[in-house]
Amino acid sequence: MTDAAADPATGAGGSPLRIERFPDRVVATLDRPDVRNAIDQRTIDALHLLCAELEAIPRILILTGAGGVFASGADIAQLRERRAADAHRGINANAFIRIAELPMPVIAALDGYALGGGAELAYAADIRIATPSLKIGNPETGLGILAAAGASWRLKEIVGEARAAEMLLTGRTVQADEALAIGLVSALHPADELLGAAHAIADRIARNDRDATIATKRVFRAPRAAHPEADNEAQAVLFESPEKFRRMSEFLERKQK
Repeated sequence: MTDAAADPATGAGGSPLRIERFPDRVVATLDRPDVRNAIDQRTIDALHLLCAELEAIPRILILTGAGGVFASGADIAQLRERRAADAHRGINANAFIRIAELPMPVIAALDGYALGGGAELAYAADIRIATPSLKIGNPETGLGILAAAGASWRLKEIVGEARAAEMLLTGRTVQADEALAIGLVSALHPADELLGAAHAIADRIARNDRDATIATKRVFRAPRAAHPEADNEAQAVLFESPEKFRRMSEFLERKQK
């Protein structure tokens, strides 16, 4: 992790999103411990502000939650009052799409509950790691709604169509070991090592060329029909990059020693 000091920005009156800024990354912590970090409108507004910042100045994003919980879901008190017009606005879905489309990678460090909207926020990340206490899933149908903020299309891309259908239609919660086995998370770490592990992944990413990382994420997320043209176009730009020549020259020099 970079040695630069963090820049906490909690906002007036206490923000639902606690932010630490570093030169090459941002750590955003969901921080509504009294409601297990349930995602309300203020949280969505804070995520949009953060996305605007990271779209303007691309950096790695680490998402995590305070108090041993990632996010217990959307705020049910607010959700109960939403009507058809609110559904058409895609309140949570649009914020999570913006998270997923950030130029640099997003790492979700999951502890405890990641349910409903919390799970869907995690699905929007490029990389997910967790603690052994993870409980993740989408119980929305039990509340008379569907998981409409990304689970219906992202989850099957992560764990496969059959597994995603079973999870969404039953609404069951997946424990950490199963989440690891089905590829929903890529690693498990003790709670006191989780954030350090996320930073270690960010360190590895940060050592690579930023433009190549941004291009890789963009091409990886492109639809199948866009390949191989998307790959070729991105590679053509990188082939002309001074950083490509510098890094490859250094590699060849090291190899000759």
